[in-house]
Amino acid sequence: MDHTEEAQCVKVLTYHRELLVSRLRSVQCILDNLLAGEFLCEEDVEIVQRNATKPDQVRKILELVQCKGEQACEYFIFIIYKVSDAYIDLQPWLKEIGFCPSSDIAVKEVVNTDPISRYSEKMRREMSRDTHFIMSYGQQQETRLEDLYTDTLMELFNESNESLGFMESLDQLLGDHKVFNPQGEIVYVVGDAGVGKSILLQKVQNLWSKKELETDTIFFFRFRCRMFSIFKETEQISLRDILFKYNCHPDHDPDDEVFDYILRFPEKVLFTFDGYDEIQEDLDLMNVLEVVSPEAKAHPLQLLVSLLCGKLLKGSQKVLTARLGVEIRNNVIRKKVVLRGFSPAHLKTYINLHFKEKEHRELVSVQLDASPHLCGLCSTPLFCWIVFKSFKHLHTMHDSFNLPDTRITLTNIFLLLSEVFLSHSISPAPPLLKKSTRCTLETFREGLKTLVAFAKLALQGMDRVSFIYNQDEISACGLSEEDLPVGFLKPVNEYNASGSPTNFEFLHITLQSFLAAFALVLDEQDAAHSILKFFTVCSRKRELPCIPFNFCISTNSKPGEKKPLATNEHLQFTNLFLCGLLSKANISLMECLVSPVLLKKKRALLKSYLSTSVKSYVKGLPYHNVDESRKVHVLPNFLWMVRCIFETGSKEIAQIAAKGITANFIKLGYCNVYSGDCTALNFVLQHRQKLLGVDMDNNIIGDYGIKQLRPSFCKMTVVRFCVNQLSDSSIEVLAEELCKHKIVEVLGLYSNHITDVGAKLVARIIEECPKLRVVKIGKNKITSVGGRNLASAIQKSSSIFDVGMWGNTIGDEGAEAFAEALRYHPSLTNLSLSANGITSHGGKFLMEALKENSVLRIFWLVQNELTDDVAPHLAELVKVNTTLTNLWLINNQLTLQGINHIAEALTENTALKEICVKGNQLSEEEEQQFVAERRLRFH
Repeated sequence: MDHTEEAQCVKVLTYHRELLVSRLRSVQCILDNLLAGEFLCEEDVEIVQRNATKPDQVRKILELVQCKGEQACEYFIFIIYKVSDAYIDLQPWLKEIGFCPSSDIAVKEVVNTDPISRYSEKMRREMSRDTHFIMSYGQQQETRLEDLYTDTLMELFNESNESLGFMESLDQLLGDHKVFNPQGEIVYVVGDAGVGKSILLQKVQNLWSKKELETDTIFFFRFRCRMFSIFKETEQISLRDILFKYNCHPDHDPDDEVFDYILRFPEKVLFTFDGYDEIQEDLDLMNVLEVVSPEAKAHPLQLLVSLLCGKLLKGSQKVLTARLGVEIRNNVIRKKVVLRGFSPAHLKTYINLHFKEKEHRELVSVQLDASPHLCGLCSTPLFCWIVFKSFKHLHTMHDSFNLPDTRITLTNIFLLLSEVFLSHSISPAPPLLKKSTRCTLETFREGLKTLVAFAKLALQGMDRVSFIYNQDEISACGLSEEDLPVGFLKPVNEYNASGSPTNFEFLHITLQSFLAAFALVLDEQDAAHSILKFFTVCSRKRELPCIPFNFCISTNSKPGEKKPLATNEHLQFTNLFLCGLLSKANISLMECLVSPVLLKKKRALLKSYLSTSVKSYVKGLPYHNVDESRKVHVLPNFLWMVRCIFETGSKEIAQIAAKGITANFIKLGYCNVYSGDCTALNFVLQHRQKLLGVDMDNNIIGDYGIKQLRPSFCKMTVVRFCVNQLSDSSIEVLAEELCKHKIVEVLGLYSNHITDVGAKLVARIIEECPKLRVVKIGKNKITSVGGRNLASAIQKSSSIFDVGMWGNTIGDEGAEAFAEALRYHPSLTNLSLSANGITSHGGKFLMEALKENSVLRIFWLVQNELTDDVAPHLAELVKVNTTLTNLWLINNQLTLQGINHIAEALTENTALKEICVKGNQLSEEEEQQFVAERRLRFH
């Protein structure tokens, strides 16, 4: 805009008058600034406000500023220019007129009094306050979020649940990184109990409050899904109410401009919904239709479903969390993220953040290094927090305290936390006295009354499938206000529109499960067999199908009937803790809290039930015969059974389970086995007398898990740990154990983090294990150095027949080494060197060597860099080699000339079944020239 022209802004406002009248919505901000800048007086403002409609108010403002002259008109436009959030509709107009403020106007102040901007800033202030401290795991000694938050492994998946790799930072959570469904609106974050879903959302909220989150959203609404279950069945509420009454209420918004803005620009809105699995209603039993009108009133659960599936505020961004096992349809998911807990590097970072004193850091690190199982448990952030919090607290109270160095279970960890909390209610020693010696029994004895009350409350919640407690429910269990600061409960106010923190919940649902199990043990009123009631519920429960959002009608529901959670993991944990509390290891503690006679009866009942159930379960496993071996693919419930057996510490029950698995091959793939489970698996598998093949592909056992499985490797003939976050440290353990026992036949290590160091160790296994037939070590970090070591070992092996190296970087040097290994090899039948950066130079060595080979049948060189230079050598190979049956050259750089060489040579070879050349540099017309040679595959 050329400001030398006279009355330029006056003309602009006249020319674009109707556009401004139709699009300018926030009148108050304009009036406030024109008044403050003395371009309007109080009387002018009153004249504008007398107009009944907003368009008429805008017309009156335009008349007044045009009467005031050019500077008033320019300042009017300058307000729109400066408060861009409020006048987003007019930003394209500013570009169209090429507005650039003059030096006189640019120095004038503009105060943003727009309701939309004010509301956004209010949300940021409140969210910053609410997320500044870590509140999830306790009220005592609050910690700043930024001082303790540590990233976890965040793995991305596509619609087929295939891994797309790991997120590098939270900046990639909301963006376009690894989006598999652009039409979806939900970032679906799933993970096990305690893996860090809620704390991740808190970090996202905190970043947004500081404008450090990679998003242009200006509104952020956060919900915990459990709140949608506390409303009465007859409750009707509007979208406006659910947003403003249960999040943040807009101030100074008489014309409802904020809500109108949200409806017009839903893409500026971000939602987080935490804990979808905690909804206490089975949503497909809601006999209601979806809500499509933002003005309509409906049950809050209807509003939740309608928001998630895009019927309301379509285009808004949503982050939804749930426990693993709760699946929703892909059509509403934008991207899927699975939280995997702490890696060893994350754990080290967490230790450094948690312990400021070097002495404590070193002490904890040494003790963790000595216990792979404890390290495995600590890969789950919640369990790690409990261990570290307990260490710090008990270390300050007593003369000495070490992390558990004996057989530690999950029950031990929660007993440790309970000891810490109960010690809060015990009168501390005078400060001048020496710190006392730790006495766990005495702590539980003195805190028994308090423990019983909290346990009773937890059990009542489990029975009612309830996680929120009011003051009356708390008092009815014998808890007073003095008991609440002990630590088991925390106040919540997001469920109360008045903001009064009258409700409470347990710090974590897993803690509630633990206390419910404690209540079952301590109860001396109900019949002893009542301890088994949650086992019965879980045994009836079947694997859940994919849960859709468009629920409608069910004919089986009864009015007012309580529905189960989407998963029963909270009950599974209750059963697990019951097994731990009634274990032999905890008898001395339990006998101090409950009648020894009753305790003995309950232990006998549990042991009998478990023994019978384990026999029945393993007998019912789906066995099938494949390749002269009996195989069984277990389901996730098998893992819960193993966990419970480990918590009991019963060698007898472990032997029953091991003996019952009559298959010689067990498949545990995709069972979400994490490192902490490996000790439990080993506890069962070590009792097996016969040899066993074990497939644990696609889990998250990590290096700690491999160390825990060490005693079982003497029984394993098949060792499959593909896609398990293994490093060279794991391969060191495997090499030591497998070379000691020399029975391994199959070794699967595909898609881990193995480098040349690990490759050298795998080479040792190949050389020293005479029965090894199959090695899969693709998609690791192996270069030519590791490639040469592996090739040398393969050359010496007379048993190996299948080697998979897809997705490494061995290059031409590695290819040359493999060529030598292949030349006269007596047994190698299948080989993949795909995606290894091999050019025609390396390809020539391979082709020349294969002329001498009379064994290899399947050879994959997919996704390399082979050009026509290798074609003559390839053609010579085809002419002389009569054993090769399948040759894959997909996605290389061969042209029509190179393919012609191959096609001509094929006429002299009748043994080759196919040569796949899809994805090379041929046009569709050129490919048609080879239609007659059906063994050349282009598709």
